[in-house]
Amino acid sequence: MLLQFQNISAYRGLNLALDSISFEVDAGQNTVVLGPNGAGKSTLLKLMARELYPVVADESDLRIFGEDRWSIWDLRKRLGFVSPDVQFQYNGHVLGLDVILSGFDSTIGHVDRSKLEPDQIQRGHQIADELGITDLIEKPYRKMSSGQQRRFILGRALVHQPELLIFDEPTTGLDLRGVYEFHKRASRLIASGATVLLVTHHLHEISPEIDRVILLKEGRIFREGTKVETLTDANLSELFGFPLSVSCDQGFYHAVSKA
Repeated sequence: MLLQFQNISAYRGLNLALDSISFEVDAGQNTVVLGPNGAGKSTLLKLMARELYPVVADESDLRIFGEDRWSIWDLRKRLGFVSPDVQFQYNGHVLGLDVILSGFDSTIGHVDRSKLEPDQIQRGHQIADELGITDLIEKPYRKMSSGQQRRFILGRALVHQPELLIFDEPTTGLDLRGVYEFHKRASRLIASGATVLLVTHHLHEISPEIDRVILLKEGRIFREGTKVETLTDANLSELFGFPLSVSCDQGFYHAVSKA
């Protein structure tokens, strides 16, 4: 079991952000957590990253890779995070390869390559080649497009070959080509055996290979099941608070307003 949330509640300040949620993610169970702003998605991510801890209660249990206690540094070697927040934290002078290599120590900033092992440097080059960004590895981060930067952030997440990849609204800020390139790479990662947990409020970010859906509303699980079961007009209209018409084309879901 990769993730296990059992009756988990969490506060952000004085506000109850998550209220007694329970779900599990097993290896190979590619899942999306979908919900509007304020649903509790960012709190969920912070719990998984151990940046926030749940309310202590007798019937609650939060386990990651089967363990309830972790060294944050050990955990980061087994989880891969890709998000716009990580992307925007990097100094523009950092070179592309150093963005990838920073994943080894989960740092953000300049990397002293002389302190890395040769196989780590080789791994960085290998990932750059796999992501099609070899020609950018010595380019300053600030001179890259948003889509190019996002590929380096993905590379950073892949250095340890993580057991679980967590995508937080991964196509935010990307143009149409960038969105489709992301889906292509996500599909390849899933086909290679990676398990993906996507957290988003965008239907178009749900790759066809992701079939399990958790709908999150006001800090609670509103619906859970397959895409066919959950991504309906009625469910999404209630989830987002206005009438929607949902359609599917080539495995990708879309919604338009009925209002």
